[in-house]
Amino acid sequence: MRDEQLLELLTERPGEYISGEEISRRLSVSRTAVWKGINRLKEQGYEFDSVTRRGYRIVRLPDRFDEVSLRLQLGKLTSWGQPLHLLDTIGSTQDLARELAEKGAPEGTLVIAEQQTAGRGRQGRVFHSPAGRGVWMTLVLRPQQPLQYTSQLTLLAAVAICRALRDVSGLDIGIKWPNDLLIGNRKVCGILVESAAEDGHVRYALGGFGIDVNVALEDLPEEVRPLATSLRIERGEPVDRTAVVVAILSELETLYHLYNREGFAPIAALWEASALAIGKVVTVKTLQHTMTGIARGLGENGELLLEQPDGSITPVYSGEVGF
Repeated sequence: MRDEQLLELLTERPGEYISGEEISRRLSVSRTAVWKGINRLKEQGYEFDSVTRRGYRIVRLPDRFDEVSLRLQLGKLTSWGQPLHLLDTIGSTQDLARELAEKGAPEGTLVIAEQQTAGRGRQGRVFHSPAGRGVWMTLVLRPQQPLQYTSQLTLLAAVAICRALRDVSGLDIGIKWPNDLLIGNRKVCGILVESAAEDGHVRYALGGFGIDVNVALEDLPEEVRPLATSLRIERGEPVDRTAVVVAILSELETLYHLYNREGFAPIAALWEASALAIGKVVTVKTLQHTMTGIARGLGENGELLLEQPDGSITPVYSGEVGF
């Protein structure tokens, strides 16, 4: 049984349930094969309502990017997103962006995929990227700065995406150091900035951004559900993914030019204004030990400044923050 055959059958009577028994009989396959086919279609972005003894009904088709509309909207607000590489399925947008950067792709080159099969986050963690549900993209940057300041780009990206998502969704979104975006205590966006350097300077940087836009709770692995959310879950209705991409690219370009003109100080101030933990007691787990203190702000390289019980300030360069 091909997925196309199953889809054709399910769409021939819009709004009606079609039983697994009927599907099995008409396509000459087992009920197990029908169930597997339904799950494959779910992975492609189709949503179903299933009722015992009634069967399956499609309730939502995949939301796919329209390349012409996306290019048009980007062209109105930003010079970034050109060239645009829009793909259906890819292992990781980060990997293709790296290939393009190595071949000389200009700053602003954008790779977007409807689905990632091998998306990853910080520290090699798996990043779940279901089809048609989110914004999975990587932006090529060519900053003119020493390698030691690359971490500042991660914080810049967090500020830009936070501002963009607030604008598009109307939701109260905050930043958890260094770069996770949260609604309440659940993650809605992950950011991964990687760079390639030569002679101590950055040749290029790759900003990988994964935003759970229209992800439903059932799209998430069970172990992730208590920790993650989406704009759709929080709003109770779908959000236009094209609007999300355009808003993010526009904010990123604006703050990136500000950063190039005035340095990290204004970016740090914007980050601190959106941070969830500033002035609060937090616990930071590093590879070596666990520390508790009051988060006071950012250092000049983006490190978290942690006030200890004795009043001293300890800079934290990596770790997991809890509060």
